[in-house]
Amino acid sequence: MPIRKVSFEETLLRSVVEPRLCVGCASCVISCPFNCLEYSSGGPELISECKMCGICAQVCPRFNTSLSSLERFVFGRERNTTEEFGVYRRILVAQTSSDDVRMVCQDGGLVTSLLIFAIEKGIVNGAAISGKSSDEPLKAVPKLALSRNDILECAGTRYTYSPNLLALKEGVQNNVGKLSFVGTPCQIHAVRKLQMLPLKKYADAISFTVGLFCSESFTYNGLIKSFFQERMGIKLGEVSGINIKGKMILRMKDGEVKAIPLRDVKEYSCTFCRACPDFSAELADISAGGLGLEGWTLTVVRTEVGDEIVSEAESKGVIKTKPLEDKRLIDLLIKMSRRKREVQGGFIH
Repeated sequence: MPIRKVSFEETLLRSVVEPRLCVGCASCVISCPFNCLEYSSGGPELISECKMCGICAQVCPRFNTSLSSLERFVFGRERNTTEEFGVYRRILVAQTSSDDVRMVCQDGGLVTSLLIFAIEKGIVNGAAISGKSSDEPLKAVPKLALSRNDILECAGTRYTYSPNLLALKEGVQNNVGKLSFVGTPCQIHAVRKLQMLPLKKYADAISFTVGLFCSESFTYNGLIKSFFQERMGIKLGEVSGINIKGKMILRMKDGEVKAIPLRDVKEYSCTFCRACPDFSAELADISAGGLGLEGWTLTVVRTEVGDEIVSEAESKGVIKTKPLEDKRLIDLLIKMSRRKREVQGGFIH
């Protein structure tokens, strides 16, 4: 695909960054061949004169993105009208077979188990994922995981945004080899645009993608600092985990559980999430989330690559699976998907 030579200023700055549609995924930053862009304050910053190569505009998930063309690239076809939550091969619920994973996972431990399995079997050499900041409690940061212990340390869900493509860049720069990529729907869109262009150094490095169900993420300064710490008086280091099950649930290290109505934290959601049309990571190889489940992961296997990974993990006893028989969960998945698509962001065709 020929790249139209346009500048960062006349494309992403004008149409994405200034209107506050930028998700902060860092696809533009990692793709700039002249290192004109730097990741700063949750998004790209122009630090030297733009050379007008046009690549940043081609890989941004919020600039001239056609979901139908990405569907054709990933699946060989566009989804039909009955596929309310995207193209898929099968849908199931899954649970880890590992006690180690069960101790640290968010829901069923599917994603953690698949990543460990893929590394230990040599399917990949590492994973670009989110982890926990060592300096700021409860803050998500990109992590390049290279071992079972690395994956276990990063298990669980963070509800602040992590630009995981920076971990992908680290893996490519360090010649790690094949990588799995785990991210939110907007990050999966960015990865698919990198692959479709293609930017070969990234396209060739990614073995499979896992997309996480996502209604919205929250700002660290808003949710964690202003609400949890200042308004609620919570000591951040005493929080062992956060989950959302109809409410925001905080589990404290002393065993106390605090339930917070979602309406109380809505104002701290990231503004760019309001323009996102994808709840269930419809372009990933495998999509996963704890939607309506306790101790299990709702799993949407979308591609042949994803099916191979899940099937092998099943056959080796790494995960336990069962068919999704509860129609209420399907209805909830459809409802959440429709709700996200109803938001008109103006950047998806």
